[in-house]
Amino acid sequence: MDDAFTLLRQAVDLLPEDAAAENGQTVGDVREGIGCQEWEMVLAVLIEIGDVQHPSPDFWERLAEAARQMMLDRSRRWCEWRCWEAQHGTVRATLSLVGAEEGRRRAAFAGDGQLRPMWDIGNRTADGEQDLNIARLWVEFAEELGPGETADVRLAPLRPEQWRHLKCGDVITMHEARPVAGTATVIEVLPPHT
Repeated sequence: MDDAFTLLRQAVDLLPEDAAAENGQTVGDVREGIGCQEWEMVLAVLIEIGDVQHPSPDFWERLAEAARQMMLDRSRRWCEWRCWEAQHGTVRATLSLVGAEEGRRRAAFAGDGQLRPMWDIGNRTADGEQDLNIARLWVEFAEELGPGETADVRLAPLRPEQWRHLKCGDVITMHEARPVAGTATVIEVLPPHT
């Protein structure tokens, strides 16, 4: 097993030389950080570039292992999440949770991919009944999401093939029990990395 620093060097080599993050940081900036041994900064910039470039699962696997070795747990989980997306595709949506007075949820949940609610994505059983599908949920740009709040989320379906029919603009509902827990509008659907 390679050490974290070797893995980060390998990950840089998996990106095109002109790759850049939304904030303008480039592969050249990463190489400069490697030269200065600024490993946490290197990992952070590689993640930001990866979020724009949609690289291969190999890239994300290297970053996840480097983050694990560096004991950066949330970064590790994010890289594992992105590796899963590279393998299975991406579904992003804007989720609005119902208020505490309307639903069963009374407190916020952690937004780091551990919640696995059920979703009505339009699938039906053989006898025409509603068929709910499970997907893990990652809240973008927030540590948690509470009743009555809205945020962009990423979904990791338990059975991705059952979600392939979704397209931008579709409205799906989140269920944690019988009453609807939230409503989401799909904002992006990407196929797996090829």
